Amino acid sequence: PLGDIPVLISEDKVISQPAKILNFLRKQKYNADYELSAKQGADTLAYIALLEEKLLPALLHTFWIEAENYCSVTKPWFASRIAFPLSLYLPGKMSREALNRILLTKGGPPLYSLTEVEAQIYRDAKECLNLLSKRLGTSQFFFGDTPTTLDAFVFGFLAPIYKVCFPRVQLQEHLKQLPNLCRFCDDILTCYFRLSVSGHSSAGQNTADANLQKLTQLVNKESNLIEKMDDNLRKSPQHPPRKLTTLKLAAGGEESSPFNRLSP
Repeated sequence: PLGDIPVLISEDKVISQPAKILNFLRKQKYNADYELSAKQGADTLAYIALLEEKLLPALLHTFWIEAENYCSVTKPWFASRIAFPLSLYLPGKMSREALNRILLTKGGPPLYSLTEVEAQIYRDAKECLNLLSKRLGTSQFFFGDTPTTLDAFVFGFLAPIYKVCFPRVQLQEHLKQLPNLCRFCDDILTCYFRLSVSGHSSAGQNTADANLQKLTQLVNKESNLIEKMDDNLRKSPQHPPRKLTTLKLAAGGEESSPFNRLSP
């Protein structure tokens, strides 16, 4: 209900956020970094910090701040998975939180305007993608032939940029100019998400696009209806509150008001 993703459900436990999910899996003896050296473990932490500092702000902006992307893709997509009436409220709340996070971390001097902040976060993101591409090189994964935590983190950041069909795609266009990162995403999708990828035919994709368009129209109609109801309520005549008559007791214990006798 809070909109935190990703979410792992294991029996009666619900864990959200990547770091908490990884800690939970390690406690269950699932550790993809078991064979890494101390230096490789340090590199993993450094690259994860780089992703969160340089790439995450641009990812948040692409999904939640860019108006065309938010209205046509992100808002209806998330609203379809959230129960009514929270579906009308939570996407907007998440968008505001994304903007606040960007401004809090990137909005200090010398970047004083939102336009300057946007330009800087996309420059940082493209630089980060270039560094990741150089680090991966021709290898299948970042530390050889076996996926690790770093591969999972990088895939989690890159796959949405790579696969989601946005109207505004400047970060996606830059990613597609780095073929080794695209191949990295395709390999993981093929190996670990085979049913999700190959199970869709072109006809199935067309149906999904049509459903997404209908859902967008429905959400927009609901939002317009709520705004219209609010406008009508504000325009309706408002009567000032009436004062209640104060009943004073006479000395004999009876009310002095004309309404001193009330029927049961």
